[in-house]
Amino acid sequence: MWTPPPRSAEARALHEAAEADRAARPARYVLDPGALAAAALAKTPLAGDDDGDWQDGFARYVAAARDEGQLDALGARAMASTAVGRLQARAAIARALAGAPEVRARVVDRPIFVIGGWRTGTTLLQRLLAAAPALRGAYPSELTAPWRFVGLDDSARRALIDAGEAAHDLLHLLNPSMQAIHPSGAHLEEECVLAMGTDFRNWGFTSTLRCPSYAAWLAGQDLSGSYRRYADILRLLQDGSARRWILKAPAHTPELPGLLAAFPDATVVHLHRDVVQTVTSGASLFAVFRSTYSEHVDAAEVGRYQLDTTALWFERAMRARDAHRGRQVIDLSFPELVADPIAAARRVCRAAEVPWSDATETALRTRLGALREQHRERRHAPQDFGLDPDEIRARLASYRSRFGLD
Repeated sequence: MWTPPPRSAEARALHEAAEADRAARPARYVLDPGALAAAALAKTPLAGDDDGDWQDGFARYVAAARDEGQLDALGARAMASTAVGRLQARAAIARALAGAPEVRARVVDRPIFVIGGWRTGTTLLQRLLAAAPALRGAYPSELTAPWRFVGLDDSARRALIDAGEAAHDLLHLLNPSMQAIHPSGAHLEEECVLAMGTDFRNWGFTSTLRCPSYAAWLAGQDLSGSYRRYADILRLLQDGSARRWILKAPAHTPELPGLLAAFPDATVVHLHRDVVQTVTSGASLFAVFRSTYSEHVDAAEVGRYQLDTTALWFERAMRARDAHRGRQVIDLSFPELVADPIAAARRVCRAAEVPWSDATETALRTRLGALREQHRERRHAPQDFGLDPDEIRARLASYRSRFGLD
């Protein structure tokens, strides 16, 4: 059975200091939805015409972190910071849009979204394609604080992106395994769900937190408004170049109706991998992420959650694709991607009408070398997470059949 990686001496010291602070000042670590919302809004008030659609999700997310998260002191602080930060981001984004109303007239030209289950190669493909001169990804600082980039020249934009490295350094100090399983950094393109969640509807929240009640609530929500907000964020971030967006997030997979409504000329690249590997590797990812802020990660529970959620996501994705048959969707297998990433990237560019030249191929080959150095996947058996391979195959039988994964 999977067990969390041991914490380094530096990480233990940070956790122990937080526990001591919680013992001395417990009020700072109480996850109370009302108190956290009041504190956030006291510093960054919402606009008078705010529709309040964040309130239910905010309360559910904070309550789940408090009641179900099994968080240590650093974890409680981190989840409180996420809740407060997303609410303040909502206010800041609204102010930025109000101050520059012309932004909403900008066209998000034919973005490319990479989707699929967790650990299906979405990061590799997005970061590879982001090296193409005609495309651009989004960096963590841009996604989490898009309003700060409005009106900046290239030099100021780079400086602001550079400043985000410290947050990644701290995260890797707390949990070095995270860098091995999902390399991150200020200058590495990241999952675009980092920009979402100001309405507290975000599947990305469930990756770092045990929150079954929030996940169950989220499964019944309509995320159309979330994607409209996200489109405005991309408009804020557009830098005046003609480069198109190459974006990715597994969490888009169950929410294709909202995504396609917000981006009617998008190309979707749907990655597919053997389902046993997909579910097992996803469980490994979530277990490592959650172990950053909790000493009580139950591997079998993570495995069960991952199987149930993957089954839900894939069924939704198939229904959405049936309902949007006229849309541009490129199916790409994980073995095809890893066997020849450049050929896979060329295929995507051809289908999405992205120019391909010798300079493009050279840039992608250079990026591919760097990406291979950064990533070394750790292999786990399904049994490490209490999973039965036959059950995984049976639960995902329709998906396997449809995409030739038998």
